[in-house]
Amino acid sequence: MHARDVLRRPLLTEKATIGREVANEYAFEVDGSANKIEIKNAIERLFNVKVTKVRTMNMTGKLKRMGAHQGRRSGWKKALVTLTEGQTLDIYEQ
Repeated sequence: MHARDVLRRPLLTEKATIGREVANEYAFEVDGSANKIEIKNAIERLFNVKVTKVRTMNMTGKLKRMGAHQGRRSGWKKALVTLTEGQTLDIYEQ
């Protein structure tokens, strides 16, 4: 899998911003089949930084109702990436 195929988008939420300021931890939406090693290699290759830890979680889609009918949004995978001390990613500064 190519490095650009692994990472889908950065997550710019309040919780992700707090993690970035406190623990130098960045959040990304990643491909559902990507593992921690692929995520680490993709971040190191694309942004030229050193990754110390990768945590992943599968986010289940929410149930949504349209009148009497019920459906489910599709699930996705989130990765929390911790960088070494003193390193940052430029995509969040723009």
